[in-house]
Amino acid sequence: MKRLLTALASLVITLPAQAQDSIVHDAEYYILQAQHAEKWAAEDESLNAALAEFRAQNGGKPPNIFYILIDDIGFGDLGSETLNAIRGYRTPAINEIASEGMRLARMYTEPSCTPTRVAFMTGRQPHRNGMGNTQVELSGYGLADKEVTLAEVLSEAGYNTSHVGKWHMGDVQQSWPNFQGFDYAAFPIHQQGQLTIYHDDAADEEVSIGIGSNNYDDRFTLDTWFRTDASRLVTGVEGLRNEPVREVDMEPGERWTEAKYHEMNVRYQTQAMEQLRELAAADKPFFLQYWPLYPLTGPRTTTDTYTTPNGGNYVEKMKLVDSWIGELMTEMETLGVSDNTIVIVMGDNGHFTKYSSQSGYTPMIFRGGKGDTTEGGVRVDAFVRWPGVIKPSSVVGDMVHVSDLFTTLARLGGALDKVPTDRIIDGIDQTSLLLNGETFGRRDYVFLYNINKLEAVIKEQFKLSIPGGGIENAILADFYDLFRDPQERYPVSTEIGAWGSAKFVNMLQRHMMRKKKYPDEQPGFGMPYEGIENLRPETRAMVEEYLFMRQVPER
Repeated sequence: MKRLLTALASLVITLPAQAQDSIVHDAEYYILQAQHAEKWAAEDESLNAALAEFRAQNGGKPPNIFYILIDDIGFGDLGSETLNAIRGYRTPAINEIASEGMRLARMYTEPSCTPTRVAFMTGRQPHRNGMGNTQVELSGYGLADKEVTLAEVLSEAGYNTSHVGKWHMGDVQQSWPNFQGFDYAAFPIHQQGQLTIYHDDAADEEVSIGIGSNNYDDRFTLDTWFRTDASRLVTGVEGLRNEPVREVDMEPGERWTEAKYHEMNVRYQTQAMEQLRELAAADKPFFLQYWPLYPLTGPRTTTDTYTTPNGGNYVEKMKLVDSWIGELMTEMETLGVSDNTIVIVMGDNGHFTKYSSQSGYTPMIFRGGKGDTTEGGVRVDAFVRWPGVIKPSSVVGDMVHVSDLFTTLARLGGALDKVPTDRIIDGIDQTSLLLNGETFGRRDYVFLYNINKLEAVIKEQFKLSIPGGGIENAILADFYDLFRDPQERYPVSTEIGAWGSAKFVNMLQRHMMRKKKYPDEQPGFGMPYEGIENLRPETRAMVEEYLFMRQVPER
């Protein structure tokens, strides 16, 4: 990529004039804005009137927001009776949400868990804040406190905020949800690698090998720090805004098991229900975030009866998650908040294809899965329900990126003026798409990173796959027409490259030069687990081992 920019060091990007306090976007947004400014301004006037009317009918308050993010569920596995039948299971509750709202048929995420969650929470692609990687064990870093999250933005606008379930944005205190704008948070510090893939039960079933307390003869073991012991890591914690957290349901010396993982999932569902009731009873609007750990599961020990023709581990747990979502939707009706609450249900990335044989899931429509920038890795089901405002049973083919939800929900919550203006915000305000429907989107591009490496660029239906060494001329790379070839199997490099290569090179140039003006930053660093009041002795010992190993290269 450096070679690509060598000849352009003196290029100046001329952008349309902006008010000093306006949100800063990537360069491509301004290309679109220059062509549609008048149309968008007229739409915005109408949208402002519609949102003001909703608030007037809602006691002067903006809508509640309930955001449900489901782990490792690929495109086509939610929201459709037909595709459910093909897969061999049903998701009736989510299907109902889809039929009562809008289906975002071209929702893009990041390739894996942490990056997608960071993009949603900050409106920024994670290469910008050092959060593009997915950590499983101790790392000593996380989402920096200088990042501004949607919870912080909405809190400033008067919202009560709660987070329940997976977080996965770091093991240092500044990165935790109760230090990132949430009034209440119940969450695991790590993710399902620890919680269901490499504990003793998983080792017994050979979901993982080489670990577990009774699964190998250790006579040749010299380095007892090498193999991970999931039971020594912190599991689930709870806490209030800007206060220390406490680990729950784990005693000193206790082993973490699949049964305890199931109990954690049930507890989070219970806490999501409790938070919904508590938030609905308050006078303020609420932002409730529920990120289940299921359907991801390793061993089969907590599934007593298989109730789907598919019978896969993840499929069975996804059926359970769907029933839990149905319970929450029913409770919203009972509490009288269903009509004034925006509900969003979506996946965070593609299928975890390494576990396809056990999970019951393989890529259905697109090629690839979690960890890839193929469409199968970054295209997900996404549904938005807002009775009386969003047209039911609507389907939009406009391009949306998960970061767009940050800016869009900030606007819907009356908090757009709280969004920071000193950094790139990748998220585009898509309010017009939600309220007006198909063809009212404001994005036709996305840059796809894997950790901090740019791997693909999409413009309209055309996708450029960037070779590992970068490119000087995009005509040498693979192009795909995603409408004609959604599985990216048949490059049309000659047909598109003849006219499009220069266009894509220009996009890359503008993007990289914008990064020079607003450089990528580092995550927040710190001591793992500092701020947990009741660390177990074995956990303290593990932190000491981690710190020793970190300083060994300097000895």
